[in-house]
Amino acid sequence: MGELPYSSLDFAGAAQEPVQRILIVDDEARLRDSYRELLAGRAEIVECADGREAMARLDSDTFDVVLLDIRLPDISGLAVLQWARQRAISAIVIMVSADPDIDSAIDALRGGAGEFVRKPCDPELLLRAVERALQRRRLERSHALLAARLEQSERLHRFLVEQAPDIIYTLDEAGRFVFVNGRVESLLGFCREELVGQPYTELVHEEDRERARYAFAERRTGGRASANVEIRLRCKNDDVVHVDNRFIVAMLSATGIYETEMPRDALRFMGTYGIARDITERKRAEEKISFQAFHDLLTQLPNRVLFRDRLALALSQAARRATLLGVMFIDLDRFKTVNDSFGHAEGDQLLKTVAQRLKHCLRAGDTLARLGGDEFTVMLPDLLHADDVVGVAEKIAQELGAPLMLGGQEFRPTASIGIAVFPRDGETVEALIAHADLAMYQVKNAGKNSFGFYSPHMSEARRERLSLENDLQLAIERREFVLHYQPQFSQRSGQMIGMEALLRWQHPRLGLLAPGGFIALAEETGLICRISDWVLQEGCRQLALWHADGHRHLRLALNLSARDFERKDLLERVVAAPARHGIGCDRLEIEITESLLLDDAEDVIATVRQLRQHGVRVAIDDFGMRYSSLNYLRRFPVSSIKIDQSFVRDLGRDQGAASIIHAIVGIAEGFGLHLIAEGVESEEQARRLADLGCEDMQGYYFGRPLPADEVLEWATP
Repeated sequence: MGELPYSSLDFAGAAQEPVQRILIVDDEARLRDSYRELLAGRAEIVECADGREAMARLDSDTFDVVLLDIRLPDISGLAVLQWARQRAISAIVIMVSADPDIDSAIDALRGGAGEFVRKPCDPELLLRAVERALQRRRLERSHALLAARLEQSERLHRFLVEQAPDIIYTLDEAGRFVFVNGRVESLLGFCREELVGQPYTELVHEEDRERARYAFAERRTGGRASANVEIRLRCKNDDVVHVDNRFIVAMLSATGIYETEMPRDALRFMGTYGIARDITERKRAEEKISFQAFHDLLTQLPNRVLFRDRLALALSQAARRATLLGVMFIDLDRFKTVNDSFGHAEGDQLLKTVAQRLKHCLRAGDTLARLGGDEFTVMLPDLLHADDVVGVAEKIAQELGAPLMLGGQEFRPTASIGIAVFPRDGETVEALIAHADLAMYQVKNAGKNSFGFYSPHMSEARRERLSLENDLQLAIERREFVLHYQPQFSQRSGQMIGMEALLRWQHPRLGLLAPGGFIALAEETGLICRISDWVLQEGCRQLALWHADGHRHLRLALNLSARDFERKDLLERVVAAPARHGIGCDRLEIEITESLLLDDAEDVIATVRQLRQHGVRVAIDDFGMRYSSLNYLRRFPVSSIKIDQSFVRDLGRDQGAASIIHAIVGIAEGFGLHLIAEGVESEEQARRLADLGCEDMQGYYFGRPLPADEVLEWATP
């Protein structure tokens, strides 16, 4: 069988290569503009915004490539694809979609789409996909032209068979190869000479031979003949490059061959004609998409979807067998610190290491999944006793605690583990995961690096918290927040020098709540910034009233949350509040905690410096209790420090307290800072503080926090 080189064909008079055309189908104009700009110069671009317009265009015009979105405003892109295939429209369809559903991607590929690209599209990937499709269309056009010229020539027909990208074969009536084209060698490594006379089973994967029996050596013809049957064909040797060098996946279509010159009722079966198309790459793409839909790409563990599916199946089995099942919710401790200190690359490496260590602690039938971030879940089926989970938890704690290197430093991971057991702690997927999560948070709140079982009171506490969160959402609108004020006095002059504004919540059911009962929740939910805005405005409004009544010497101290310092407009908000009420910025003092100095120190320093430049006073609250550092006092342009009340309380009982206060007084004098002591409850404490050099004070001795209309009345020592 000789081969016919392309140079021997007569292409005289062939028309110049026509301009290729692309149809973009997407309802978002900005995406169509992006695609058009990306593909400019490669083909003629036509656009439309919905499926019906696309079908009308395809019905009346010719295109080489269609960029087709799955989600269109009128009909699905899959429906357009199906319609195009039914109409035998030859354009290559590239599906583009943000749909996370794995089924849509597989349906698109099986429905005849040439490529599937997921939104948001990587421009390089999209461009390569389009260029491949355009090249394929050019080849198809050339092939079609060639086929038309070779239609009447047996020699040219054989040339086409040999150049086909698919394996083309014929079998005799006994299922032995009579002919197979040269493609079998490049795909499978077999020479056709060694296959002729051999049974077709020589090529078929042993596990697929039963199915191949009715497809490979097909005897039927017409509409009943085999079409698009997936069969694995084995490779002869390792010279053939495929997924595992053992087999390819082929799409097989075959039909019986009969002696046509005999009477119809006496047709003699002569053999089978078939085509096998290599779809290995498509199958790999489908498997990859399927894996990504059900696994975490970083750790290769099952994701939330697969975990819930396996848990649901295991629960039905546990109920049938009357066995116990455990669910563990694992959250790494200090993971945010790792990311912030060492970077996300090191954080990702830590997650992969943790995943491997967790695997080593589990049985073959257990399931470990990553839910996202630093959260993992474990399913432990077939338990004899609920306490069997304890051994696994202890093993996990020991395995995780082994040191590893992060950023050139030794690091020992720890985790907080919550445990729920079926059926005691819940009988559904949702209940068990939620209860294990609650138990984990209880461990977090108790100090981390441990494990704990769920108990019903945790759900009650969660319900109370959710109720409080809902009430907090409405508290500002309902005007339920109030400010109480505690006076600050100068011991030397005996005069009131200022007020500290202290937030209270007049809860309609729980009564008057101090900040400790809701501030942490407000910070967690993001409501703290709205609350701080209210405190700023209400405090400055009240201070303006006191100034108008003749108390112009008073200044106001109020607290801001660390979350407030994350806002870019903090300076504008703080400066605008006193200006709105006609008081000077120097009458306002913002109190911050020492722990804030360690969080994003450079940003906080810049914000504090800007506040001071506008005249706003800034004080460090509870000084000496946390991370006191002379270096921070040197870098932060604060105006005041407040001695924590715990040192004041120990005066007269602990000589060390007096020494600490004396040292703080010296620090304040050395840095030129205003000093005030809080928590003064007796005349003796006030006298001792004055002897140590601290003259300005606040506390119950001078006056309790009271509403604005009462505080001036009672604020006299």
